[in-house]
Amino acid sequence: MPHLRRNKVFDYSFLCLGLLIQVVTYVLSGSLLISLVSGCLGVCSVVLTAQGNILMYVFGFGQVLTYTYLCWTQRFYAEIAINAYYFLTMIYGVYAWRRHLSSGSRTIAPRRLSARLLVLIAALTLLFSWLVGWALAAWTDDTQPYLDAYTTVPALVAQVLMILVYREHWFLWLAVDIVSIVLWLRAGDYCMAAQYVFWCANCLYGLRCWKSLTSNSEAV
Repeated sequence: MPHLRRNKVFDYSFLCLGLLIQVVTYVLSGSLLISLVSGCLGVCSVVLTAQGNILMYVFGFGQVLTYTYLCWTQRFYAEIAINAYYFLTMIYGVYAWRRHLSSGSRTIAPRRLSARLLVLIAALTLLFSWLVGWALAAWTDDTQPYLDAYTTVPALVAQVLMILVYREHWFLWLAVDIVSIVLWLRAGDYCMAAQYVFWCANCLYGLRCWKSLTSNSEAV
């Protein structure tokens, strides 16, 4: 029981830290209010995802809508497209996660990918990211085409793995979040950049949580 209480204290402290980072960054940077709202919704969503808590979808829908508006103001077309994809897949995600809930709780029982399949997915993701970046540079006025692509294609794959409750999706999200920090710093939106800094930490937190949630699973 003391161990469980310590975990709960850490979980709530980690969430509060993420929200505090958003508020401090907003005050110091003078970012748009909607950036603060989107960032706070995003913090709640990803922390609950890390905990395997299905309530993450409540905050996730709000974050997707506000973040899409911010991407529209910056003409990040691939980001806009992927957030439409997030919205649609999250509708299915509610159903998929409900099927994998642990008995009598709101938390899921994750599954694992084999190392070989994970490497194959990563290689194909890098290739398609480059192709999308080239297309955006050639045919649109996207202000950061390759960075936009490298935050988009891996996220498409990570979202599918997350919805199907494979814990290895955290590796892809970590890569996406690192590139997204650069993307939003170059755009001058420090609230969004701060969100992604926290999300990088959340990926490590999520890996730890999902590893502990995984039980009696076999690599596919």
